[in-house]
This record gives sequence, structure tokens and C-alpha cells, in this order.
Amino acid sequence: MSEDDIPPEPDRVGDAPHPRETAVLFGQEAAEARFLDAWASGRLHHAWLLRGPRGVGKATLAYRIARALIAAPSEAGPSLFGEAEPAIPETLDRAPEDPVFRRIAAMGEPRLCVIRRPWDEKTKKLKTVITVEETRKLRDFLGLSAADGGWRVVIVDPADEMNVSAANALLKLLEEPPAKTVFLLVSHSPARLLPTIRSRCRTLDLSPLSSAEVGRVLENCGVEVSETEIAALTALGGGSAGEALRLIEVGGPAIYRELLKLLSGAPNLNRTAMRKLADSAAGRDAAQRYEAVVSLLSLLLARIARLGAGGADPAALDEERKLAAQLCPTPAAARVWAEARVRIDARIAHARAVNIDPAQTVLDALFSVEDAARETRRAA
Repeated sequence: MSEDDIPPEPDRVGDAPHPRETAVLFGQEAAEARFLDAWASGRLHHAWLLRGPRGVGKATLAYRIARALIAAPSEAGPSLFGEAEPAIPETLDRAPEDPVFRRIAAMGEPRLCVIRRPWDEKTKKLKTVITVEETRKLRDFLGLSAADGGWRVVIVDPADEMNVSAANALLKLLEEPPAKTVFLLVSHSPARLLPTIRSRCRTLDLSPLSSAEVGRVLENCGVEVSETEIAALTALGGGSAGEALRLIEVGGPAIYRELLKLLSGAPNLNRTAMRKLADSAAGRDAAQRYEAVVSLLSLLLARIARLGAGGADPAALDEERKLAAQLCPTPAAARVWAEARVRIDARIAHARAVNIDPAQTVLDALFSVEDAARETRRAA
């Protein structure tokens, strides 16, 4: 099979290392410590909900936990290298040369089952949800007992993408879990999960990363950016290293600067610049850029409204502060911009559902920005 025939992975960001290939995790020491404390207590829960913003390290933590559990001996005793090794480690670290690390990285570990959106051979696209067929694979996996009596691990990434049938199938397994099995559910939006699933899980909360931590992640991925750019990426990505990588891939910082410059002319936006931005987001090969344009426009409107309402934001860019002072000088204006953002987001969601031309969708959103700017000017 050639590289062109290998289906894309739904949980990989661009060319960055996959979470299963990542040896280190930055900024989530508290979550790791909480899991290790629970393990050391001798009462390790069978299901864990790893929740937090997208791209802060939840999947990386899940694979770190999986490696540590699978590598742990059934009871204290000699390790592969003849050294005494405790049944419960003091750290989740495993060296990339470790056999378990290598098997998991190569997706060849028999005691790990990963559930994620499958590839559709008919459409040659990833399915939009995790289907019940995927969760049913767990029956075969869990029907086999580990030869050495060690741990088995199931990772669902992200659990938010399960359809109703898949979620109900997983729930049955959580209600009657097999022995020595740990379920790790990665979740960006826990509210989308069945309450009965959430109630059967212990939670590990992962926090947004600082600018320094985002910078360390980018460096670990081999991405070189300046400190100024790291600060901007951290602000735009909400402290998500994964989002920072996605923004770099589509030129997000440049798009955001373009939006800042364009909106500085409101309520009379430059028509040539509007058309240029809209056209750049159209076409079969511009899907990622389109998503970046509309998501960054929504983010910019939200940040303008928050600054205008007097919200403290130490990470705000100088250009954002200037634009907020210009377009959103009062709390009343902040409400106008907040409402405008909701309307624009709703129109963009509708455009996705009915396949409206991306260029026209971007133009409509920018015309709505003009309307909001005129409304705040009249109110002033």
C-alpha cells in the first residue's frame, strides 16, 4: 500500500507527531499526578473522562496512561532487564525505546483498543461520527483475557463523536466492566455525552496551556516560530497547542492580521480586500482555509465584545485593543457585537448544512459586520 492509499487519521494534526508517538506532555502535571495517586491507592477506577479544550494534551495523556498500565507487571517483580520494578510506577514516563511504547506507536499492542471515527471506503472520507460498529469491536477485544493477567486499555477519542447507538453500546460495557480493564474517554465537549456515561467515569480535567508551554510543544514537534508568534498563537488558540498547530498549517496568524486590518475600516469595509479574503476561502482545496477564516472571524468578534464589555484579558493583542476601542467603546456596543457574532455563527452553520458557496458565506458574514458597526455608531 502506497502512502497515498493510507487513510488519514482523524486524531492527527497535520504533520505533527501523533499523540501515541509523543513521549512527553507539557503543562498537565496535575492531571497525571491525580491519576497516579488513584492508581497507588489500590482503587483504580475502571473508567476515566479526560476533559478539557481541544488540543491541550488529552489524547497524549491517554496514551501515556495506556503505556504505563500495559507496561506495569501484574505484581512487583523483575522487569525485562532483570531489575526490580514496582507494580505501580511513580511516573507515567516510558522511553521511546520501551517495547510497549514501540508497539503502541506502531498500533500493534494487543492489550490496547482505540475507538475513533472510521474510514468510509465508499466515499473515501472519514465518517462524521463514531459508529456502533466501532464500539462493537470491543466485544472481541474484551472477550480475550490477557495472557499475563496485566491491564487492558480502551481509548475512545473523542467520545463526543459517538452516535447514540455507539454511546449506548459503550454504556453497557461501562456498567459491567471486565476485570483489569481501564476505559479512557477523551472529551472536548462533555455535555454531548450521555449523562449515564459521565456518571460512570472519574474525571481528569486538563487546562489550557501557557504561552511558554505552547512554545515547548511546538519546539517538540519541530516547529520553529518566534516568541511573538507563539504569544499570538496561544491567544488565538485559547491555550491549545493542537489549535496552534492547525493555525500554523493554514496560515492562521496571517489570516487574523488580515481580519484585524479589514475590520478597522468598519462600517465601510474595503470591498477589494473583502473579495480577496472571500475568494481565498473558496475552492475544493481551500476547505481548511475557509474553516480558519470563519472561526477566526467569530473569535475576533467575541474578543472585541469581551474587551468592550470591560473584560480583563492580559493576552489581548495591541491590535485587538485598538479595534475594540474603535468599534466597541461601551457595554451597549459590546452587546451588539456579541449578538452579531451569534447571528453570524448561525448563518455559517446553516451555510455548512446546505452547502452554500464558501466565498458568498464569507462575504455575507462581513456584510453583517458592517451592519453591526453601523448599529453601534447610530447608538453612540
